[in-house]
Amino acid sequence: MITTLYANETQGTHPPSWYVASAPAFPDQPQLDGTETVDVCIIGAGFTGLSTALHMAERGLSVAVLEAHRVGWGASGRNGGQIGVGQRQDPEAVAKMADPGLARASWEIGRDAADLVRDLVDRHGIDCGLKAGLLYVNHRARYDAGSRAHAAFLRDEYGADIEYLPPEEVRARLGAAGMSGGLSMPSGGHLHPLAFARGLARAAMAAGARIFERTEASWLDGTRVIAATGEVRAERVVVACNGYLGGLLPEVAAKVMPINNFIIATEPLDEGLARSLIRDDAAVADSRFVVNYFRLSEDRRMLFGGGESYGWTFPKDIAALVRPRMLALFPQLAEARIDHAWGGTLAITPTRLPVWGEIRPGVFNASGYSGSGVALATMAGAVLAEAASGDRRRLDIMSALPVPRFPGGASLRRPILTAAMLLARLRDAL
Repeated sequence: MITTLYANETQGTHPPSWYVASAPAFPDQPQLDGTETVDVCIIGAGFTGLSTALHMAERGLSVAVLEAHRVGWGASGRNGGQIGVGQRQDPEAVAKMADPGLARASWEIGRDAADLVRDLVDRHGIDCGLKAGLLYVNHRARYDAGSRAHAAFLRDEYGADIEYLPPEEVRARLGAAGMSGGLSMPSGGHLHPLAFARGLARAAMAAGARIFERTEASWLDGTRVIAATGEVRAERVVVACNGYLGGLLPEVAAKVMPINNFIIATEPLDEGLARSLIRDDAAVADSRFVVNYFRLSEDRRMLFGGGESYGWTFPKDIAALVRPRMLALFPQLAEARIDHAWGGTLAITPTRLPVWGEIRPGVFNASGYSGSGVALATMAGAVLAEAASGDRRRLDIMSALPVPRFPGGASLRRPILTAAMLLARLRDAL
């Protein structure tokens, strides 16, 4: 049966990308062989699983992490690297879906998530090119009034470090065509995601966690995790699979939808050209529903993400899909060589809010980051470790966020999503 785990790559191999070509090396870890008994078994060695392993091990718990491929193989090693602040969904919308108290409490957890990423990088000496600064820019002037109001709300009500940028200031900071106003969040930022994942893995292993690669969890029997080469018997299980969940937790799979997103990396750019594109070296995302996001790498490549697909497999020519989107914003790059192009699978939810919580007795899940996983997935590990030690306050907040099932059931939800995304693309073009 085709799954997101094996639709595009063979087991245990990283897909070619600039991240793989430039990340510090990480040694292969053993495959599970036989039976292990631990306090906590974690399924998935991405940001969620690795942060959970680190925080659990630091609390003195014995931890085994099962990874079907390699550390950071999934979205955690392929994404745009943006460190968001807050939740993917605006708190004003969450307040209408639920209540203002939940909106604020969940936003504050997301705010603290960005701080946690910086703290972990500093505390464990993770070499991942961490940089400050995040911009959200509008591709249509009609969105400027909403951005101005959103900045005022977050600043006045939540004390957020956020600034509305009028169109002339956006043009001063970016050499991107067709942009209007936007938002600046200095407490956001960006990093090399695969390097960050490997750094978390090293820190978790130094704290005592064990990682088993090329070990796919086939099914759960209570808190017993069965794989083809062995099993892990645990007091608690954390499922940290996001868009690669498959059928492990049908209760969660009904609320998350795997979608594919794509990135290209140009050749290294002249410093003057690079700074004319993104003056202050911030990460940037635009207001399109199918978002464009871009930043400069440490060696001054333009890393540009955009375009989506909703089937199992990636396009044969990813660069041909993404490059026109880049050139529409940056025609200055028409002669720039494309050195790398890759895709990855993330998971979205109907409300763009994550799914965290205790799904079954002793079985926990954190997923559905909807494109905001660098910070939120890292925070999930800290929150799940708190819950394991008896402090469930932040887990209960996140568990209360409204995340319904996707309409259409298993057979129709993907066609329904595809139709909705096509309508959204039409809206973006207007």
